[in-house]
Amino acid sequence: MNPAAPPGLLRPDWAAPAGVHAAFSLRTGGFSQGGWSGLNLGTHVGDDPAAVAGNRRLLRAALELPGEPLWLEQVHGAAVLQVGEAWSAALPPRVDAVVTRLAGQVLAIMVADCLPVLFASRDGAVIGAAHAGWRGLAAGVLENAVAAMAVPPQQIVAWIGPAIGPQRFEVGEEVREALLAPAAEGRDAAAACFARPAAGRWHCDLARLARLRLQGLGVARVDGGEWCTATDAARFFSHRRDGRSGRMAALLWREAESGTQD
Repeated sequence: MNPAAPPGLLRPDWAAPAGVHAAFSLRTGGFSQGGWSGLNLGTHVGDDPAAVAGNRRLLRAALELPGEPLWLEQVHGAAVLQVGEAWSAALPPRVDAVVTRLAGQVLAIMVADCLPVLFASRDGAVIGAAHAGWRGLAAGVLENAVAAMAVPPQQIVAWIGPAIGPQRFEVGEEVREALLAPAAEGRDAAAACFARPAAGRWHCDLARLARLRLQGLGVARVDGGEWCTATDAARFFSHRRDGRSGRMAALLWREAESGTQD
């Protein structure tokens, strides 16, 4: 395998406390070729397994990760995994969110248009990550992740990573209704996350919907959400844009001694 360029990285600018670290991998760098060209981290998309393994090694070395990330088998649901002392990653867990209080446990959410959402308590004691496509968002994956952290939402900060933006994410009436249904009294605000051209399907702002959900739960602060994977082919993989596509990852971990946030 020929030498690869260093992995491209986006460093979240958010209100996480000292000792909590996060990163989002870009498609640049890496060993993958063809439709997966760049730093593809997904083993399930048809890429050369050796290239994916090499890409994961590059990422781990570039970030000086304390261990191998916990790679999930994401199923577009709302289940949350609590990672405890007895955890063993013999098989990828079939869940779309994960929460831990373990120091050194690296959480990972893979995406190529869906929303990655990262969470941290203000004292740094508990962290979490969620994969929120429209199905997961409608099913309550963000609400379940916040609940699993077992701290008051007012003590949680969140970051929304790159995902398909409203100019490219077109949905039908049934998807719009599925996303509006959980909004209850906030339905009008949620409805404002959809726009419809004179002729055509609804354009959906997933990041804005997620922000509304988190704010409705009382999450203290929500950052991010300003990138569109489908319109920036140089930096991001996009399944909707390309069909055959690699996967990027949002990564989150905490040190043994986390600082506190004022």
